[in-house]
Amino acid sequence: MTRQAERSAALYTPKLLGLTMRLVDYPWQEQHRFHATARSRTCGGTVALSLECADGRIAQLGLRVSACAVGQAAAAIFADGARGQTAGDVAIAAAALEAWLGGSGPAPGWPGLDALEPAMPHRGRHGAILLPWAAAVDALCNRRAPD
Repeated sequence: MTRQAERSAALYTPKLLGLTMRLVDYPWQEQHRFHATARSRTCGGTVALSLECADGRIAQLGLRVSACAVGQAAAAIFADGARGQTAGDVAIAAAALEAWLGGSGPAPGWPGLDALEPAMPHRGRHGAILLPWAAAVDALCNRRAPD
């Protein structure tokens, strides 16, 4: 096995690849009130997110993901833990995730992030990991809901 094949095998673990299948549980919902799209400058991957909130907390969400398996797994991890989160919770988690990926903080407490640990040495994948949190922050914090 070549060195590149070994690194790919270490990155694309069965756990990470299995998460990509979870996206079918979160179909895009045009009727949701909040929408946003985030694009990674490093890889070009995108995550579009549709959200519906109740009492200031995420109640429903849908995804449209065009990203590598790492970005897809990150989107599934985000979606699995998003229900019940507030805009502030998501913003705090996004900042903590960025610090963790940059090596200046511990892993955030978001459930399932351990599946992304093999991507830590692959800086080119960090942008894909951040996509769902960036889209959610944009949808919840930076935009007003339509009247």
